[in-house]
Amino acid sequence: MLYHLLVPLADTISALNVFRYLTFRSIGAALTALMLSFVIAPLLIRLLEDRQIGQTVREDTPERHQAKTGTPTMGGVLILFALVTSTLLWSEWTNPYVWCVVGVTLGCGAIGFVDDYQKAILKNPQGISARAKLAGQFGVAIAGAIGIYLVPGFDAQISLPLVKGFHPDIGIAYVPLMVLFIVGFSNAVNLTDGLDGLAIGPSLVTAGVIGVFTYAAGNSIVADYLELKYVPGAGTLAIFCAALMGAGLGFLWFNTYPASVFMGDTGALALGGAFGTIAIIIRQEVVLVIAGGIFMVEMFSVIAQVVSFKATGRRIFRMAPIHHHYELKGWPEPQIIVRFWIISFILALLALSLLKLR
Repeated sequence: MLYHLLVPLADTISALNVFRYLTFRSIGAALTALMLSFVIAPLLIRLLEDRQIGQTVREDTPERHQAKTGTPTMGGVLILFALVTSTLLWSEWTNPYVWCVVGVTLGCGAIGFVDDYQKAILKNPQGISARAKLAGQFGVAIAGAIGIYLVPGFDAQISLPLVKGFHPDIGIAYVPLMVLFIVGFSNAVNLTDGLDGLAIGPSLVTAGVIGVFTYAAGNSIVADYLELKYVPGAGTLAIFCAALMGAGLGFLWFNTYPASVFMGDTGALALGGAFGTIAIIIRQEVVLVIAGGIFMVEMFSVIAQVVSFKATGRRIFRMAPIHHHYELKGWPEPQIIVRFWIISFILALLALSLLKLR
C-alpha cells in the first residue's frame, strides 16, 4: 500500500525514492511485523487465558507434555495478522504472486484454525478428522496452484540445482505437482510443531534462505549472473519472507521454552503452505527441501514409522515424529530444540551454497 501511495510522490519529494527499493521495503516489512507481534502478543495471550483457550494434550504424547495442558494456543493468529498486515502494507498490490501466496497462507491457516477450535475450545484432543483436514488442504492448494499457473507470463519450466540449462516445460502437468508440494510441506511444518519453539526456529531460517532466492529470481541481472530461473515479479515476495521473519521472531519471544503460547495448526499449516507456494513460484523446490530439511525429516519419520508398523508390526522410533523419539531417550526439551535449530542453520548454509553451484 505504501508503495502505491508514496512512490508517485517521489518525483516531487526525492526522499520517497527509497520506497522503490525491495531491500528497504523488506526491512520495513520485517520491523513492522516484529513490532506488531510484540504489541499484540501480550494482549492475545491474556485474552486466551481469560477465555481458557488452552492446549489439550493427547494421551499418546510423552508424559511430560501433560504439564503443558492449558497453555494458550492458537498463537498462529498472531503470526498471520502480523505477516499479512505487514506484507500488504509494504508490497505492490498489483503483483498477482503476492495475492497467490497470501491466499494460500490464509487458506491453510483457516483450516488450522478450525482444527485448533475443535481442540482448544470444544476440548476435542483429536481435532477435525485427518480426511477433512487433507480435503481442505487440497482444496486450498488446488486453488493456489491454478492461480499461479494462470498468472500472465508464468511458465511451467522446471529448474534444478546443479543441472545447468535444464528447464523443461511440463505444461499443465505442473499443477498437480504444485498441489502435492504445497500440501506436503504444509503438513511437514505442522508435524514439527511439537516442542516449544521447535517449528518457528527452522521457519525463520528457511524464510531467510527462500527470501534470498526470491530476491535473486526476481531480479533479471542477478538471476542471469547466478544462472537462476528468472521469474518477473517474484522479487516482491522477498517482502513476504521478510515479514514472515519479523512475525516469527516476535512470536518466538513468547514461544521459546517454556512457551507462553503455542502457534497451533493455525500457524503451522499456514507457514508450510506459504513456503511451498513461494518455492514453486521461483522454481526452487529443491532448495526449500534442503533449507527446510528439519521439516522433511519430521514428516518422513512419521511415514517410515507407519509403513514399518503396518508391514512388520515393529516401530523404527520409540515415537514419531522424531523429536518425540529423542524425548523418550531422555534428552531435555531445550537440548532437542537447540540441536534441531543448529541442524537447520547448517542446512540453510548448504542451500545458500546452491546460489553458485549450477
